[in-house]
This record gives sequence, structure tokens and C-alpha cells, in this order.
Amino acid sequence: MSALRRFQISLGLRAAEWPTFGLLILCYGLWVLGTTFAATLWLPLGMGLVTLGAALHSSLTHEMLHGHPFRSRFWNAALVFPALSIVVPYLRFKDTHLAHHRDSILTDPYDDPESNYLDPVVWAGLARWKRALLRVNNTLAGRLLLGPLLGTWAFAASDLRAIRDGNRRVLLGWLIHGPALAVVLWWMMAVASMPIWAFLTSTYAALSILKIRTFLEHQAHEQARGRTVIIEDKGPLALIFLNNNLHVVHHMHAAVPWYRLPRLYYQNRARYLSRNEGYCYRSYAEVFRRYFWRAKDPVPHPLWPKP
Repeated sequence: MSALRRFQISLGLRAAEWPTFGLLILCYGLWVLGTTFAATLWLPLGMGLVTLGAALHSSLTHEMLHGHPFRSRFWNAALVFPALSIVVPYLRFKDTHLAHHRDSILTDPYDDPESNYLDPVVWAGLARWKRALLRVNNTLAGRLLLGPLLGTWAFAASDLRAIRDGNRRVLLGWLIHGPALAVVLWWMMAVASMPIWAFLTSTYAALSILKIRTFLEHQAHEQARGRTVIIEDKGPLALIFLNNNLHVVHHMHAAVPWYRLPRLYYQNRARYLSRNEGYCYRSYAEVFRRYFWRAKDPVPHPLWPKP
């Protein structure tokens, strides 16, 4: 056995996970370059690199919480420890996202932590301005503009209520987030040459890009199998999202690394499209054409309450 393989085993490293390491290096490299040299050379260039690096970091964080590239949960978390996206604590993302992977609760307004639907009774009780705001947020344009702000507000408010109710796991997630955020703030204050306003704008833009992926990942459907989308995109967004646009494949094979998902899908395309009842788009360009100015779904869950 080679020394390299012994080292891999000692860390619990999966032998075929090197593409993930390469992308991690690229991610941090883009972000560091964007906040320093590129920002000095031309600020819009630096902001673009920071946006791309932060978006990639979030997608890589998703990969880590699903058990890649190490078998060790500690080392996976350590690889994405700096909170480049600022507002999302790793442990909270992990807990809520893994709960979301119970397909039987997908789109449930109460049990699915990532659902964008509301109980129709709750919807009816909202003030008119809140309903108007949520209707705008239910278009792709609105999701890009308002989604990060509204999503962060709702997420933080929910966690604050949980902490007040004595949920120690939620509190732990935010306590761990403190040092992860401090690393980023130290870099921005002590090393970076990018203005804080430009950094915050770039980070918000990264969160907006991620809203493209989550915009229609799931739909209300009688059968759980028909709730998860396939977007057959092979462009830059598919790379930024680490092929998570092939979302039903990810839900069916959550332990499979990102770079193997396309082969799985295209070898068994008919099977997956049968599995999700044909919930499919050919590209993100199609999604933009169809839903940039209009909503795909209503905010109140159209099939709620359940029989």
C-alpha cells in the first residue's frame, strides 16, 4: 500500500474525491484574489470573483454536509469553516438540509425546512403588504432581488424563537458560526483591499445566484416522487451548483459526489424522468424565459391541507 493511500485512510478520505479538492482550491483562490489584488486592479473584477467564490463555497458546503470528501464529519466541516456567505451557519445548514431530504415531507409548509410554500390559513392572515412582497418574491426576478434578504430574515427569526424555547442544538450552530464569521471579518479588515460595501454587495449577489437553483427545485405534487426537478443544464450555473440542477438524482443518491451525477442521469434519463413525473426543464435559460417576471406557483400551498 502506498504512503499516499495510507494517508488517505488515516483521514478517512474517499479515494475518488480529488475533483472536490481541486474545486475547493479554486473557490478559495477566487475569493482571496477578488478581495485583494483584483479589487485593487479593478473593483468590478474583484467583486465578480468574490461573488463566484462565495457561491461556489456554498455549493461545496452542501457537498461537505453530505459526507464528502472525507468520511470524517469534522474534517468535512473544517474544509468549509470560513463563513464566506456570512449569514448561513454550517451546523444549521446541515441540520435543516438533511431534514429536508426526507422526501415524504418535501414542500410541507411546516415540516420541510426549505419549503417556500405557506399554509393557506397563514397566508390568508397576512397583511396585504406582506402578501404583495411574497408574491414578488415568488417570481425569479423577485427571488434574485429580495430572496436573500427575506430568506435570511425568516431563517434567523425562526432560529431565534427556537433558542428562546431552549433549543441547544440551534444555539450551538450559531455559537460555532461566530468564529467562522470572525475569520472572514478579520481578513476583510486586516488583509483585504476591497471596501466593505463592495464585499457585502458581492456576498449578497452570491446568495442571489444560489436562489436561481432553489427557485423551482421542488413543486407541490400529490406524490412525493413528483416534487423534485431536473434541469438539464450543462453551462456555468450547473458547475456553480455542482450539478445539483439534476436534483432528483441528488435526492435519490445523496451519497454520490457532484461530478458523478451527470453520468448517472444520462445513463438512466428515462428512469429519472419517470421517477419525477416529467418535472423537467432543458436549461436555466428556459427557466429565466418562463418565470423571470411571473410566478411558477402560488405562495399558499395549492394541495394543503393534506387529506
